Amino acid sequence: MKITRISLVAAMLLLFSCKTNVFTGERTLNFVSNEQIFPAAFAQYDQVLEQSTVERETAEARMVKRVGQNIKVAAERWLNALGHPEYLDGYNWEYNLIKDDQVNAWAMPGGKIAFYTGILPIAQEETGVAVIMGHEVAHALANHGAQRMSRQQAASIVGTGVAVAASGRSQTTQQIIGQAYGLGAQYGAILPFSRKNEQEADKIGLILTAIAGYDPDEGARLWERMKANSAQNGQEAPPEFLSTHPSYDTRIQNLRKLAPIAKAEAAKYGVTTFK
Repeated sequence: MKITRISLVAAMLLLFSCKTNVFTGERTLNFVSNEQIFPAAFAQYDQVLEQSTVERETAEARMVKRVGQNIKVAAERWLNALGHPEYLDGYNWEYNLIKDDQVNAWAMPGGKIAFYTGILPIAQEETGVAVIMGHEVAHALANHGAQRMSRQQAASIVGTGVAVAASGRSQTTQQIIGQAYGLGAQYGAILPFSRKNEQEADKIGLILTAIAGYDPDEGARLWERMKANSAQNGQEAPPEFLSTHPSYDTRIQNLRKLAPIAKAEAAKYGVTTFK
């Protein structure tokens, strides 16, 4: 009976907390509003900048900002065509280059993007930066931060219910149930969901890259360089089912398949040549 009630609560949570992704048409679990998450994200982003060395007047810093603006304009064009010009209300776009050897870039909800100088040699030039920028902007547009928070909160709620349902049984049985749920939530739900976010960001990002006039074929080439850099530094990726990101080979193959799709989408906006 307790399990039935838990299942009912979980089902109602999923039913009333889903939102439609305007880019894919899919329903996604998201009960964290922009009004809730954006102020906290903006404050955290500012804190990171305060604690970092931000390059502001270098040619590379200006390029990052220029590419970010181009991708933003592409997003606006796409959303207008989809009939959602209001979608970006509340977004406050910002693109900064942080002096750091990390091979990384990331996005905060609401349009706050950071690049580390360590990723620029792999990007090589502006088109490579655009591929990375498109991917990060896509994370912000698709509300992946809010989705992950929602997913983790839902897992916590159900986990609490499982613990209650297990009460009254032997301590050993409770431990087994708790451990099984923890492993299932981590490897069966949260991590694959994160991989899905990454794959979705690759697709949305590559289309944005193409609409902005950058060559989407660079997507696969960029990740080939990422893979080579990782191997050169002796870094071994974890098995894909234990990782929040697709494997290098999976990502490269997907990006090759996505490039013609991105070009076809860009053509709808009159963009047929790429830099």
